[in-house]
Amino acid sequence: MSKCEQCIVRQFSSLKALNKQELIKLANCKTSYTIKKGQAIFEEGEITNGVFCIRSGVCKMTKLSDNGKDQIIKLAKSGEILGQRSMIGDQPSNLNAIAMEDMEVCFIPKTEMLGFFNENNQFSLNLMQAICGDLKNADDHMVDMAQKTVKQRLAETLLYLEDTFGVNDDKTLKIQLTREELGGMIGTATESCIRLLSEFKKQKIISLTGKKITLIDKRQLKKIS
Repeated sequence: MSKCEQCIVRQFSSLKALNKQELIKLANCKTSYTIKKGQAIFEEGEITNGVFCIRSGVCKMTKLSDNGKDQIIKLAKSGEILGQRSMIGDQPSNLNAIAMEDMEVCFIPKTEMLGFFNENNQFSLNLMQAICGDLKNADDHMVDMAQKTVKQRLAETLLYLEDTFGVNDDKTLKIQLTREELGGMIGTATESCIRLLSEFKKQKIISLTGKKITLIDKRQLKKIS
């Protein structure tokens, strides 16, 4: 069994529709990279000419706002594919992808991906469903930013971080964001984010130890969100 057959990306993405011969072809054309924490996988405006599969690690997808600050649009983890919409739309990337920890990624050229798209109906359907899912999430994010208060967005984001990435043995959130990153994720200034976290701490909804956050009263967080 090839590494591509066993890969976590294949288990959770459109690549699960590829047959054995297509996986062999994929294994022969892919390029594997180690991306160090803080490095870019790709940048906004870049022509990627393919997709990136996240084998391990987490990256933040960001967009530079008018005020010069990076807003985190989403966090992508192992098992996900980046760049599908840009590839199908034949457009430059509209987001930056920055590693939040050391990552292992594989790059698959556009020519090979489109070959699978034309030859494998189930793969093409899976790919389009993944793109539609990303668009739905973007719509939901836009509505949240417009209709929810910063406090509601923070509560929702803390629950999302635990549900998606889990917790450490000491019950702290496994994914550790700086206050600036967390503020960028909920669309507010770092100072406002710090103030709200302190408020949640005083209300015994969360506990704080440096950058580490522990969710104490998830029911109250759900109520706030």
